[in-house]
Amino acid sequence: MKSGEPTSPRLRVRITAAAETIVRGGHPWVFASSIRELNRDGTVGELAVIFDRQDKFLAIGLFDPDSPLRIRILHSGKPVQINDDWWRTRLETTLTKRVGLLDEHTSACRLINGESDGWPGLVLDRYGDVLVLKLYTFAWCSRVPMLVEMLRGPMERGLPPAATHVVRESSEKSADATPNTLKRAEACAPALVLRLSRNVQAAFAAAGFREAQILSGAAPDGPVIFRESGLRFEADVLAGQKTGFFLDQRENRRAVEQLARGADVLNAFSFTGGFSLYAARGGASSVASLDISAHALAGAERNFALNRDLADACRHEIIQANAFDWLEANAERVFALIILDPPSLAKKEMERTGAIRAYGKLAASALRHLRPGGALVAASCSAHVSAEEFFGAVTQAASATGRKFTQLNTTRSAPDHPATFPEAEYLKCISLRFAP
Repeated sequence: MKSGEPTSPRLRVRITAAAETIVRGGHPWVFASSIRELNRDGTVGELAVIFDRQDKFLAIGLFDPDSPLRIRILHSGKPVQINDDWWRTRLETTLTKRVGLLDEHTSACRLINGESDGWPGLVLDRYGDVLVLKLYTFAWCSRVPMLVEMLRGPMERGLPPAATHVVRESSEKSADATPNTLKRAEACAPALVLRLSRNVQAAFAAAGFREAQILSGAAPDGPVIFRESGLRFEADVLAGQKTGFFLDQRENRRAVEQLARGADVLNAFSFTGGFSLYAARGGASSVASLDISAHALAGAERNFALNRDLADACRHEIIQANAFDWLEANAERVFALIILDPPSLAKKEMERTGAIRAYGKLAASALRHLRPGGALVAASCSAHVSAEEFFGAVTQAASATGRKFTQLNTTRSAPDHPATFPEAEYLKCISLRFAP
């Protein structure tokens, strides 16, 4: 299906009564099964205007005739004209919300968080002077040139402001920056990188766009080095998971730092060691990063090398194994702080019940390794498992041990990852402290 806007007439859509109620409630999706009537066949990426049963304007969104998720809502309520000024205003409004999140200590955050920021199926992350645009729907394809042009100004102005940029960081010559680190940083001129969800890569390729394409600026020569809370990390913006790093756990990593003093720490499902580094800076006596991926663990070692003072002060152990199996097989290993941050255990609604059981079993396995007086930090990124279900599974596992514990806190979405509808509420984290 050819993408782009038709000349006329405007695509008019009527949906079911149930769907009208959902859209009025702020939900950003209209599924194919909810559409009652179209005035004509629609083309992918064009604007579809939804009218209610009284023939009044209800919403407008991006249309995709080839997707079960047929319309992604851009605006609902009173009628608006979607033109260049409207797009620029929406971008400015979205970016302004991030002012204050970036400073001399933190040079990475999410700038646009999809539907919850009014950009359905679109994510924009910043790592120093590199922006990563990830698209989850082909409906954005015809607007990629518009996006590049709109983002050029903010890239040049450094909006939202951040005092620390990759290029400037390369000239610091600090004690914890190796020559290889500096070489990678120096190669990262301001750039806009395109990342594509796997299910739309073929469609974008047919339209002339490819995964990891440089849309603007110079291509990063290797991982981009950025700062988070004063720590250095690398982001593989061209081939890494998501956009190169898991920015959504920033606040939870900061909380782990406050629990780590004097503790021997196990970071299960460690990926590239984000929680491990915060624990090390928090004064941990040792940190074990446990992950099944050798590639991820190599990234954790590089991240420790970027923060040489922490590598010298805290022993960092690498354990390559399936975390579920390792926790069952190594009963002799005990820790004062255990972090559980597994990948999603429920990618579909039908997997929800099994995932809740799995989270409980995982917490129970981890607690057998926890010292008296220790703390457990458990996170879930399964959107199909609610926060209440996840917190309940973990606390039930804790209660089953017969040990006294205190719930320290629970958290959900990070400030730069707003969640305005149920499907966006994927992240949740709970911390428990056990009696000595």
